Amino acid sequence: MTSGAKHTTAEWQALDAAHYLHPFTDHKALKAEKSRIITRAEGVYIWDSEGHKILDGMAGLWCVNVGYGRAELADAAARQLRELSFYNSFFKTATPPAIELADRLSSLAGPGFPQVFFANSGSEAIDTIIRMVRQFWSLQGKPGKQTIISRHYAYHGSTIAGAAAGGLVDMHNQGANLPGFSHIIPPYWYGSGGDMAPDDFGRFAAQELEKRILELGPENVAAFFGEPIQGSGGVIIPPESYWPEIQRICRAYDVLLVADEVICGFGRTGHWFGAHRFGFQPDLMAAAKGLTSGYLPLSAVLVGDRVAETLIEKGGEFYHGFTYSGHPASCAVALANLDIIEREGLVERSGVQGALLLQRLKETLGDHPLVGEIRGTGLIGAIELVADKARRRFFPSERGVGMICRNHCFATGLVMRAVRDTMVFAPPLTISDAEIEEFVSLAARAIELTWRDVRQEPG
Repeated sequence: MTSGAKHTTAEWQALDAAHYLHPFTDHKALKAEKSRIITRAEGVYIWDSEGHKILDGMAGLWCVNVGYGRAELADAAARQLRELSFYNSFFKTATPPAIELADRLSSLAGPGFPQVFFANSGSEAIDTIIRMVRQFWSLQGKPGKQTIISRHYAYHGSTIAGAAAGGLVDMHNQGANLPGFSHIIPPYWYGSGGDMAPDDFGRFAAQELEKRILELGPENVAAFFGEPIQGSGGVIIPPESYWPEIQRICRAYDVLLVADEVICGFGRTGHWFGAHRFGFQPDLMAAAKGLTSGYLPLSAVLVGDRVAETLIEKGGEFYHGFTYSGHPASCAVALANLDIIEREGLVERSGVQGALLLQRLKETLGDHPLVGEIRGTGLIGAIELVADKARRRFFPSERGVGMICRNHCFATGLVMRAVRDTMVFAPPLTISDAEIEEFVSLAARAIELTWRDVRQEPG
């Protein structure tokens, strides 16, 4: 079979099973089950090879912020590829799109982020920050400050260093359990807050950072890494008290504060960045996904004043980078993507449409016996599926209630992702009122079918 030829679904599936190893996949199980083949997309919808139309409640993978099928982005890539398809940023060279994008991102991030370093993925951005943080402290004459602290359930990418920084045990067990990383509890009030009020729990969870810094010794701790909202951890939205206390602790012990904005950036929370939403000032930020709305690979590290000045004035050559750092086509698409976000007011729209989606979900599903909590901010949210909502008691993990629901979602024409038994969603920021109603209707149908299955199962 030749590339680009028309195939049947079965032919695509056979090729896929024969040759394509998917990310985050049980390969044996997938080869038995067969892949769903996605062939086109428009707006908030995707279509598979059998013609089924599916509302994409996950914006691809938290990334298609401006929606699918934006010809403006394809045109921006084509123009740049015709004019200058590629040149690197090594050897004292630069290209106009990379320069313009760095300037644009520095402005959007707000005061204090004068420098930008480009990579290709969120994982690479996190690896870059780990290198920068440790080099910063070495240049400051404090080479012992090496340890990175983050949270359980954190996701900071799937490279070895990113996985080690993250808090997912399964990833640690597959070659990423490295020294120099430590983890504390997340600000997961619904799952762990007990009888505490949310703000009290937010401060309690933040103060676990102070305890860990003191256990390790401030002279050994380089940085605290945190997603403003832990997206892949189950859309853990911290109480409002959390981030101000985290920032206070980092400043008190001279620990750098790193915001992983890979999911939260570019309007997802109703603000340009999650740090803006929660009112804290990080020393570095990692950005990706919504930067190009997923149309081409690109990530960025936004470097704060203190770190940038030290690396530039004291660092000499920084032995780090990628062939495609600042790829001109990717940067051109990012600039066009940011134009769309600004022109269409999608940051503000995310707040408005997110509030409507949250309201309609609560009205429709708030009293459902399977639904423990519905939470969200901007267009990112979660629906907790629980065994006992009065006691906030979860199902045993082996029952796989979240996966049951995810399968029903796909079958009814909706993409939501299951994290444990939490259904998470992050649709394109362009979602309309009518599409929100469709989302709610499909989600309600999938949850009702899940409830039916759960009641029929023993245990």
